[in-house]
Amino acid sequence: MLRSVLAVWLSLSTAAFAAPAAVDCTQALLKDATDTYLTAQSSGKPLTGTIEYVENDKTATIASGIQSQALKIDHNRSYYDTTTCATYTEVVVADTKKPYVIGTQMHLTDGKISNVRTLVTTTGDWLFNATGTLYYTSREDWGVIPVESRDTRAVIQAAGDAYLNLFLDKKTVVPWGAPCARLEGGSYTGKGQPTDSCNVGVPSGLDLTNRRYVIDETVGSVDIFLNFGGKTGLPDSYEFRIEKGKIRFVHTITVQRK
Repeated sequence: MLRSVLAVWLSLSTAAFAAPAAVDCTQALLKDATDTYLTAQSSGKPLTGTIEYVENDKTATIASGIQSQALKIDHNRSYYDTTTCATYTEVVVADTKKPYVIGTQMHLTDGKISNVRTLVTTTGDWLFNATGTLYYTSREDWGVIPVESRDTRAVIQAAGDAYLNLFLDKKTVVPWGAPCARLEGGSYTGKGQPTDSCNVGVPSGLDLTNRRYVIDETVGSVDIFLNFGGKTGLPDSYEFRIEKGKIRFVHTITVQRK
C-alpha cells in the first residue's frame, strides 16, 4: 500500500515539475512573428523582450537599430521555415530622403522571437536603388507552388549553394532555369523574354562563407546570409526562387558602407 501511494506521489510530482511542452512551429506562428516585426518597423517602436539583435553583422541593441525609425514600407515579402523555426522578410522603403532595402532573418524559440539578424542597405551600398528594387521585385511571382511540384529542402539549398560556390570554383554545375532574372541592388537582368538567364557571369576567386539559411519549400525559396569574400567579408544576402530544381530568381542585398 505504501509503495502504491509513493508511486502515485512521485508521478504527480514529476508531472507538476516537468518542462512545458514545446510550442509547435507552424506557418501561422511564423507569420504572426513577421507581422509583429513589420508593425514594429512601421511604427518605429522596436520589438521588445529578450532578443539577440545583429545589424549588418554587428551585435547591437534593437532599440538603437533601424527599428527605432518609423519607415513607410512600400513592399514586403516574407516566407517561413517551419523546420528551423525561422523567417525571412524583404522590405523596400522607396522614400526619396531615406530609402532602404532591408533583409531580415528571425528565429523563434518556444514561440517567441529570440534572434533577429538584419541587413540594412541604403545610399552608398552596392548598386543601391530602392526605386528600382521596388519596381522589379513587385512584378515577380514568388507565390505558393502546388504541393506536387515542390522541391525538397535539400534540392532548394543545393541550388542556392551551387550558385554561391561558382564564385570560388568555376567548374561548379549550377542548375540554371529559364527564364531567370537577377536583382542586384537596383540592377536587373530580366528583359521579359523566355530566354532570360541568370548565367551572366560572377566574379572569380571569392569565398562566400558563413552561410545561414532560411528555407520555405511551399514557395521554393531559400535566403542565405553570408560574408562575401571570406570570414571578414561584406555582409551579404542571396535569395533564390527555385522551381523544379532550377533557379528562377536571384536577389542580392550587399552592405558596402563602412
